[in-house]
Amino acid sequence: MAQRVEGDRVQADDIYTAEVVVRGQGEAERRSAFARGLAQVLGKLSGDSAAASRPGVGQELRRAEEFVTGYDYRQDEGISSSGAPTYKTVLVARYDEDGVDALASTLGIPVWPAPRPKPVLWLAIDDGSGPRLVGLSKANAARSVLDRALQRGYRLGLPGGSAAEQAVVGAIWRGDTAAVARASQRYSPPMQLIGKLYRRNGGWAADWVFVDRGRVLARWSESGADARMVMATGADGAADALTKRYAKRTAVGPAGSYAVTFRGIDSSEDYMRLSGYLQKLAVVRAIRPLRADADGMVLELELLTGLPGLKRMAEDGDVLVALDAEAPTPPGPVVDGGEETEAESPAPSVYLVR
Repeated sequence: MAQRVEGDRVQADDIYTAEVVVRGQGEAERRSAFARGLAQVLGKLSGDSAAASRPGVGQELRRAEEFVTGYDYRQDEGISSSGAPTYKTVLVARYDEDGVDALASTLGIPVWPAPRPKPVLWLAIDDGSGPRLVGLSKANAARSVLDRALQRGYRLGLPGGSAAEQAVVGAIWRGDTAAVARASQRYSPPMQLIGKLYRRNGGWAADWVFVDRGRVLARWSESGADARMVMATGADGAADALTKRYAKRTAVGPAGSYAVTFRGIDSSEDYMRLSGYLQKLAVVRAIRPLRADADGMVLELELLTGLPGLKRMAEDGDVLVALDAEAPTPPGPVVDGGEETEAESPAPSVYLVR
């Protein structure tokens, strides 16, 4: 059980830290928050907002507490739409980096490597009085998009907002990405998230372009009643473009069906215990008995990340002991998102049931 972190309040300022709003500080609520926090961390690690819905992740979220290295609570104060003060309790949890990395690798979740770029946000807003650039001194006007970027595991920077940069509003409004890129040359890296937010049909609309080293990676538009929510979509689109280009899966092994031999099964009770254990492993998708002979019981396992993935998860338990590494994973590269990564070396195909 992770112990509470004492001293200064912590913030979710890195990939392996999560902030979760809770209804109280009871044990049941804390465990639920740990699961939501781990889902948040996996989302930041991969850059994929839907990481928690990937195969096998749901099972691992149930033991999220095992990945927590420390936590604290924070009280946040705000103002409601009526002007009354509001309060919420936030649990800030820190997760073990090596453990989360191994989990992502075992489940085949792509990882967006660090250090990550900090694109410059060139945002012009027209609320009816003409478009204006959001510079560094007006950062609160772009708070929703800046915060959403942090939730997706990266940061956005803002231009200083000098008179010369204010003149870039025209280029933003007409979609002249080359002119914006030239104005952004003093900043690093050479990446720009270019957006214009404006009123339309009683609500708000935003047009976005993400540029990486002069190359347009993505264009998208959003609309809605809430300007802050529409603005936040800029960070989502940029994160999607960045992870599509830079996130890679650490190859454990290719998914597929594998014949695995289990020894030490002397009774139906032993088999039921083994079957129950395998069904709890997130990497195991299905189990089919093949045969039983003097060498042991052979089961065909449908595995999410091959024999190496099974080995990694078995090492964390006390039910199976690997006996050999005779059977290699199928040859050839694992292809994921256009990137090729070589599969790991041979992994055990024979286990002793304790």
